[in-house]
Amino acid sequence: MSVLVRLIVMLGMFVVVPLGLRLIDGPQPAGLRLLRRAWPLLAVPGAVALWLPRSPAAAAAAAVYAMATLALALHAPARRLATLPRPAPGAGAPARCLPGPSEIAVLTALVTPSVAGLALVAERAGYELFGFDLDILALTVPHFHYAGFAAALVAGLVCRTADGPAARFAALSVPVGTLLVLLGYFVDDWAELVGAFVLTAGMWAVALATWRDVRAHTPDPVARALLAVSAAVLAATMVLALSWALGEATGLPHPSLTWMAATHGLGNALGFALCSVLAWHRLRARPLSPARPVRTETAA
Repeated sequence: MSVLVRLIVMLGMFVVVPLGLRLIDGPQPAGLRLLRRAWPLLAVPGAVALWLPRSPAAAAAAAVYAMATLALALHAPARRLATLPRPAPGAGAPARCLPGPSEIAVLTALVTPSVAGLALVAERAGYELFGFDLDILALTVPHFHYAGFAAALVAGLVCRTADGPAARFAALSVPVGTLLVLLGYFVDDWAELVGAFVLTAGMWAVALATWRDVRAHTPDPVARALLAVSAAVLAATMVLALSWALGEATGLPHPSLTWMAATHGLGNALGFALCSVLAWHRLRARPLSPARPVRTETAA
């Protein structure tokens, strides 16, 4: 695992995930509130594992962080049960039992860090989990912090706030694309390419809705600048992701994994994820301008 990848993962562990968790409203059981407050502390063993040589000690440290990600994933079904509509006494079953697009995105954000946690344990143990080589496992860790957690969360926030066709498409296609990419790991490069197309389309929809429907109606200049950066960076970095997946499937020339970490990975971490969560924290305190009839909820 390269130094750059380690630093990107640490940014996700200590900044992006804990800040992102504070943006999730709705049911807040005591366990989730405690996990959210304790997350930076629980991330310390995971960060230590990144810098240790591959060994049982590194795997044990990584396992502490992995258990935190698993505890977070378990809150997804609990949240879903808590948000199911309850029929009135004497009434029939509620008309709608399926979650909406924004809620699907939030549930995805709660679950995906557990994939990163599992990959981290295997990679630090030097174990080729499911036959994947250690380089792929190492890159799975940042991928599911950013393309998993951060992208799904931001898609949910954008959908809840802007609630247009692009935003709804983003909130559905980002989770579906993330799942397809994961399944593609187990099938072949062509299946992964399909997932990359879906995920890229969803991320571009996030960028479009952020730029057109959120940034344009944000009176706070700092939040507006952060949203502009996140949308522009996301539009560019997903071209790299698509070119890499296309090259892997077809054999065409494409960026190396090292180059992808330095461009796509770093850009998504700093330009998209970090700028997005900082901007949405500012939006919670400074609602969107009422000049356009968008929904002003800024949390999923």
